[in-house]
Parts: sequence; C-alpha cells; structure tokens
Amino acid sequence: MKKVLVTEEINEKGYELLMENNIEIVYGTGIDKETVIREAKDCQGILTRNAKLTAEIMDSCPELKVISMHGVGVDCIDVEAATKRGIQVTNAAQSNQRAVAEYTIGLILMLAKGSVDYNNEFKEGNIEVRKRVGEDVAGKVLGIIGMGNIGTQVAKIACHGLSMRVIGYNRHIDSEEKTEYCILSPDMKKVIETADYLSLHLPGSSQTRHMIGAEQISWMKKTAFLINTGRGEVIDESALIRALQEKQIRGAALDVFEGNLPSRDNPLLSMKNVIVTPHTAAFTIEALQRMAYQAALGIVEVLGKKPISYPVNHLQNTFEDGRQVSHVMEYFRYEFGYK
Repeated sequence: MKKVLVTEEINEKGYELLMENNIEIVYGTGIDKETVIREAKDCQGILTRNAKLTAEIMDSCPELKVISMHGVGVDCIDVEAATKRGIQVTNAAQSNQRAVAEYTIGLILMLAKGSVDYNNEFKEGNIEVRKRVGEDVAGKVLGIIGMGNIGTQVAKIACHGLSMRVIGYNRHIDSEEKTEYCILSPDMKKVIETADYLSLHLPGSSQTRHMIGAEQISWMKKTAFLINTGRGEVIDESALIRALQEKQIRGAALDVFEGNLPSRDNPLLSMKNVIVTPHTAAFTIEALQRMAYQAALGIVEVLGKKPISYPVNHLQNTFEDGRQVSHVMEYFRYEFGYK
C-alpha cells in the first residue's frame, strides 16, 4: 500500500479520494523540518498546505515520488530540486479562481463604500461616522497587474457587473488590445497611472518579487487604492507602508503580506486606511473542497501512473504501457503569461 503524508488538515473530499485509491494516509502533526522528515521518510507522496519542502527534506525521503500543493502557488516547494530528483509536483490549479476573484471585488467595494469604517465606528457609538461618504465604482478605472485566470475573472465581474472601466497589464503584447471586458496594455506604468483601483494577481517568484516598489507606487494617483490578493512578496512592503503613512495613495486592501502573515507590530495592522485579512481570499466551502480534491488527485494520478491533470514541473513520466508523457508548466503559462 502506498503511503502519503498530509502535513495539515484538509477537507474530507481529499481524504476520501486518497482512501478510495487504497492509499494509506499519514496525518501530519507539524510542518517544521524535523517533523516532516520523520513523518514522510517512508512515504511516496506529500500533500501540503504550508510546509516548506526543501531539497534536504526530499533527500531524507528516498521513496518520495510526488509532492502536491493544496492550492495554486507553489512558492513553499523547491520545484527545481524536485525536478532534479525526479519528483513530480502538482497543485490544485483550478480550485480557487472564482473565490479569489469574488473576494477581490468585495475588497474593492469595501474600499469604495467605507464599510469597514462604518462598521467599526458605529459599533463604538460614533453615529457621526455616517457623515462620511463613499463613492460609486461605476465608471472608475480598475487596473489589473496579472491578467491570468483570476485577473481575467476580476476584470469580467468589474466590467459586466459593476460597469467599471478595466485596463490590464500584459507584457507579452506589443500594442494595446481591446476585449469585451477590458483593454490590455503592454505598458505597466500606464496601467498603474490610470487606475483608481489597482489590483494585483501575480505569483510569488524571483521575477515578481517587489515588482511593485516605491517607484511603481509613486506612479499611482493620490486618490487610488491598492488591492493585493496574490502574493505578499510582489509588493515592497516597507515602501507601501511609507506611501500610506505619507498619504501618497488613498488606501489599500491586503489579503497577503511579505513572509506570509504579518507580525503583530506591523504598521499595516493599525492603519485606518488599510483593510487587512489573513490570507483568506480562497477560503470558501466550495474552494476548499476543490483544493483538497485536486491536490489529492495529483497524488493519485502520479502514484497510479496516470496522466496528470495539474502538473507544475517538467518531468517525464513513464506509464505501465511504456508511453512517455511530458508534463510542462502549461498551467502557469496560461495563468500568468510566462513563456
């Protein structure tokens, strides 16, 4: 019987799929290096949410054949090291797109309407807070950096549902292109300068780290809001804090932070012009079911020597009938426009 370590609790849909395929589940008790190595040492698969899976851990698990991510981003997995060791990496590529898109739209509306301030201050007895006014989003410009699946869904909802004007950054085109729901531009500066609301939907990588820094923030309108439901490392957080403190921009809504969750003394947690949530954009009942199922599916497919639905790394797998199937990063090419 194959054994798989599930490092953290997942929805029952994932457990059920593993058990249906005669896979023994090792229920993880921690995500520190020593615990993962101890619990995964004789496992053929690891399904993880937050454990940092390094080359050292892989070398300590000689039977390891597959690592599956409960979610889309795989920045906690050393994919290059896995590929060199012949370990397939999979994810739950189509699990949370709609949930994150809806959440992003919710943050935009909360910023526009001032609903967080209304809620907090009215509960404290300040009825005068009703004198503050919000704004309509219809006719406002939504700029999107990261026109993958999630960014595209945000654009469609904003355009068709809220009558916003949408402009999205696409670095792989030479001139502006118009779609039914947005204008695509190869000029990131133009997208940032134009936006009343700037929404980030980028993966975490060396290419995107601090893509939005002091210079890029300086391009924003003083009346603009910044929204990030992608990866925290995309923003230079210290530059953003300074910009907010100095009122270079109007405010922000952040579901992600540098280094995952912020420390309690992070200034962003106490700023009245910032909405903060603890990396929960994808946490809906339906999305968590899909995440668990798709993550487990990757394990089942690899250990069963079947074609893989959501591969991350480029790895040659030989099936029982001798066929060779090359799994490349097609999802990430589609989702984020990488070549």
